Amino acid sequence: MGKLNILVVEDDALAREVMSENLAGHAVEFAGDKATAERKLKAGHYDICFMDLLLGENDDYSGLKLIPLAVSRNIYSVVMSSCDTEETIGRAYALGCKEFYVKGNEDHNIAAIIARYLRGDGGKEAQEVFSEVFITNDPETRSLVSEALKYAAMELPLMLLGPSGTGKTTLAQLLHGHSGRDGDFVSINCAAYTEDLLESELFGYKRGSFTGAHENRKGKLAQADKGTLFLDEIGAMSQNMQVKLLKAIEEKAFYPLGADKPEYSDFRVISATLEDVQKLLAEGKLRFDFFQRVHGMTIALKPLAQRKCDIFPLMQAFTKGKKRLAFEPEAREHLLAHNWPGNTRELKRFVELIAAGTQGSVTLDTVQRHITPCVAPEQTGAAAVTQEQYDYAVKHGLAAAADRFTAGIINRNLSENHGKKAATLTQLKISKCLLYSVLAKLKTTERK
Repeated sequence: MGKLNILVVEDDALAREVMSENLAGHAVEFAGDKATAERKLKAGHYDICFMDLLLGENDDYSGLKLIPLAVSRNIYSVVMSSCDTEETIGRAYALGCKEFYVKGNEDHNIAAIIARYLRGDGGKEAQEVFSEVFITNDPETRSLVSEALKYAAMELPLMLLGPSGTGKTTLAQLLHGHSGRDGDFVSINCAAYTEDLLESELFGYKRGSFTGAHENRKGKLAQADKGTLFLDEIGAMSQNMQVKLLKAIEEKAFYPLGADKPEYSDFRVISATLEDVQKLLAEGKLRFDFFQRVHGMTIALKPLAQRKCDIFPLMQAFTKGKKRLAFEPEAREHLLAHNWPGNTRELKRFVELIAAGTQGSVTLDTVQRHITPCVAPEQTGAAAVTQEQYDYAVKHGLAAAADRFTAGIINRNLSENHGKKAATLTQLKISKCLLYSVLAKLKTTERK
């Protein structure tokens, strides 16, 4: 966090002490009356000004008169006062203050204010975010991420939407990093577990609660205490599981499997899905009360095909500290013509493949060997399937077709990762249980 120049306008000695404790690490000056505050505002250079409105006995809200002066000096003005009538709040905002708080919760509010100042539009860290963390030159995407960062330090739950590979996990990690929360970022892919396994993963369990439970195990909720719980592919969660998790989110309390006493965890929820939320609600797959609890703000990320200005900046980021690549003009045109249905995940795999070769200057022929221009399948209410997949499902049943498709995806990913199981677990966001189950079935098939 950068060191800021801050002016605190406050006449009460105890209140000044509280402000000083919560602003430790910054360059802080104090003014105890209107005249001193005016003199400092005119002569000094401050990033933020915290101001009380009543400066002394029988004062007629003289702090309000300081707001226009601070605003004219381009100072981020924040009122912290015990006077919070609707009229007073309205006047303060009309005069140009950015935020208004009632005294009494400074330990939380001040941290949130500084976080928003540093990470807001034009803040000192804003450009670093888009050049180093969530890389994008797309104006709409930058605006969405900037808006989301304003809520990073709040308890408000966030829901991230967008196709696979658009950066939902990266954005969730970014929001956690800007939240000011001391705990860990804990992620779980809800689609990678059966209902029973998901419950034990989320809530944890006590020794002896079921066969194989040889020791106590903390669940994701406990691991995310004072941190962030990222629920990926939330649409895959059963309604029964949604009911249990809803209660835990609302009460910040839960029972591990086999426990007779509740455990507590102060976690903040960020969820994500690549599915159409309204369709999930209409089909009854997503409970309305659960949805209301986890989607305080919704951020929809665009696919790479709709922000092709990001293709080459992302390529530069993927090769940072490694072999750099140069693309001939025809090769660049070919890359821009491709619709990247796998989004940034597909782009990263392509860059790693090219960089592993002997060429540094990439020709059109090299690019064409690895990708061809294509049109992304039209998005409809159901995922596109091949005729062969459909015929197999009709003949053998949907469950068998789903198992076959899953095995095919896992087998291909393992091959592309040269058999590295850890990479497959990470990229496909699947459990070890599912991976080894599929591998066992593949071996059985091979023996036959």
